[in-house]
Amino acid sequence: SRVGPEGKKAMEVLPPLDHSSIDYPPFRKCFYEEHPEVTGMDWEEMLRYREEELQVQVEGRESCRPIVSFKHATGFSETLLREIVKRGFEAPTPIQAQALPLALAGRDVLGIAQTGSGKTLAFVWPAIVHLMDQAHIKRGDGPIVLILAPTRELASQIYVEATKFSKPHSAKVAAIFGGAGKWEQTKLLKEGVEILVATPGRLLELLKTKATNLKRCTLLVLDEADRMFDLGFEAQLHSVLGQIRPDRQTLLFSATFKRKVEKLANEVLRDPVRVVCGKAGQANEDVKQEVVVLPNDEAKYQWLAHRLPGLVREGKVLVFVSSKQGCEELAGRLMMLLQGDARASCLPPWKVEALHGDKDQHERSLIMRRFKQQQQQQQGEGGKE
Repeated sequence: SRVGPEGKKAMEVLPPLDHSSIDYPPFRKCFYEEHPEVTGMDWEEMLRYREEELQVQVEGRESCRPIVSFKHATGFSETLLREIVKRGFEAPTPIQAQALPLALAGRDVLGIAQTGSGKTLAFVWPAIVHLMDQAHIKRGDGPIVLILAPTRELASQIYVEATKFSKPHSAKVAAIFGGAGKWEQTKLLKEGVEILVATPGRLLELLKTKATNLKRCTLLVLDEADRMFDLGFEAQLHSVLGQIRPDRQTLLFSATFKRKVEKLANEVLRDPVRVVCGKAGQANEDVKQEVVVLPNDEAKYQWLAHRLPGLVREGKVLVFVSSKQGCEELAGRLMMLLQGDARASCLPPWKVEALHGDKDQHERSLIMRRFKQQQQQQQGEGGKE
């Protein structure tokens, strides 16, 4: 049998639907007209704003001009605009400035943007506009908007953001991923969901059991597409895509533009506009990077152990390890090290935790919550992240 990521047996995929035999109802894609303040901008002035201030490159047929203010996003309802202002957003980020008008205009978008660029809301906000134009879902209907993410953590983050802005519109949002109960997720889907955030594997499992279907899906978002390939979800991803009507609108976001992502974009996007923030694959300018090459694992540990007390004084520390067993072993060694250092130099008793795929979702969520709470407390006391 075929083997998937981490030696697991590959999941059986679903055959694609014969879409020619299904009578899909029409739906509206375009909700956008360029604001007079946008069209009034001189062409050279607009190019300077796009290329120098936003540092965005655009390729595609008749692409929309970038917006400067949220009020230029003419498809947004007053309710959505009020919620954006209420939550402290003052101006669009570069990816939002260019991707929002394109998404609202019904175009397929390929967005290349780094993590932390604001891309999540660049697809969540248009998704809300898109679904609010359609008829209410009924029990047994599948979602109108499907957002696919490679990991549980990312799916959870997207779900939180989508819920915040969907609540004033009374839109139903759900997230499904591995590590949580299938029975509860099945019940939720059968009751009807308008925005579904999912990992490909768990969604495919529930599609096979007919817990839901994708016949009403008219907006598809693929977030962090490069990570989906890195994690071995290619077959599952294509199986899910085969269940969705071909005339949907599709938004694909990725931090890099590797060959497999380019191939996927060519397969799933129709006449897309490509939006690149900065240079594809470049590092975040806010992150300082230093590379130290060491001969073996023990040398790495000694390097880390020597510097860790000082790093802990400065803020929070993330250490990435290549295996689950190595993660647990390193966490144990670091806990002993930091406890000893705390007694010697009066440091607070820092907590060390291991986070990996063998822990269930409840435990993973608790660890992440404690990490965030400690970070917020530390920042409130004047510490640095």
